Amino acid sequence: MSIIKATLRRELLIAFRSPGDIINPLMFFVIAVSLFPLGVGADQAFLSEIAPGVVWVTALLAVMLSMDSLFRADYEDGSLEQLLLSPQPLYFIILAKVSSHWLVSGLPLVILAPVFASMLALPEGGMFPLVAGLLIGTPILTLLGAVGMALTVGLSRSGLLLSVLILPLYIPVLVFGTGIVNSALNSIDISGLLALLGAMLVLALCLAPLAIIAALRISVSL
Repeated sequence: MSIIKATLRRELLIAFRSPGDIINPLMFFVIAVSLFPLGVGADQAFLSEIAPGVVWVTALLAVMLSMDSLFRADYEDGSLEQLLLSPQPLYFIILAKVSSHWLVSGLPLVILAPVFASMLALPEGGMFPLVAGLLIGTPILTLLGAVGMALTVGLSRSGLLLSVLILPLYIPVLVFGTGIVNSALNSIDISGLLALLGAMLVLALCLAPLAIIAALRISVSL
């Protein structure tokens, strides 16, 4: 636990010393969602129909945008190599790094989502399912994105390759996340979809750090 706490404290301090890495994905989310009513019109019936998909897609892209700051600085200053040589359990260190990244990039999206969903005329019955889905789904997106970032951290321009690698993995999360909101709006029980999304989160928490460690070893050794 001391290793996890120390890693979380270090990563959060580094994140708050570089506020641009926190603000940029958040501003992308705000701007992208705000532009939809201007682009498609002010018809509330149409906006409420597309609101779950708009919020989820923009949140997905914002998480992807924030991934570049996860391992890049550690790779460039050599601390990532020292981390991989550390005798401490890498599984918990990596899990703490990814958790701290979600706290500063994913959690603000979850908090802001109801505000912009209201702007898109999402009915009140869809607010809780939207927030619950994002609260479970954004950590999955962060963990999967961290795997792709670990594979491409050694490349100078990895944006396009990162998108190609992780976008197919994001599709099930997007489908279940929007499905939860749509099911709630149609008075369908959402417990099954929430359970499936929760199972995906547990699976990602168990396997993604192992994949990240293996990918980082490959990237550092290249």
